[in-house]
Amino acid sequence: MHEKDVDTSATAFLTLPKAAEYLGITANTLYIWRHRRQGPPSFRMGRRVMYRVSSLNKWIAEQERADSRSNESLNPISRRAERRHSRRSN
Repeated sequence: MHEKDVDTSATAFLTLPKAAEYLGITANTLYIWRHRRQGPPSFRMGRRVMYRVSSLNKWIAEQERADSRSNESLNPISRRAERRHSRRSN
């Protein structure tokens, strides 16, 4: 996450370009995600597409929890081996 040059303490909302900068992605990527109804939640304020900083942070946390590299409980290597039951034919 890149927070350089984005003062989030002064505002609770970011425009699409500022939100993209906050996330460390291009504005075009964020626009495409919005068009595909993916990515963080957004809304229109007049003509501008806006993102709540709190929603961006929540979305980032959700992405981290869903990623097996960030969430040890999802890592298949760290799971306990389960015994497989063989099928028996009668």
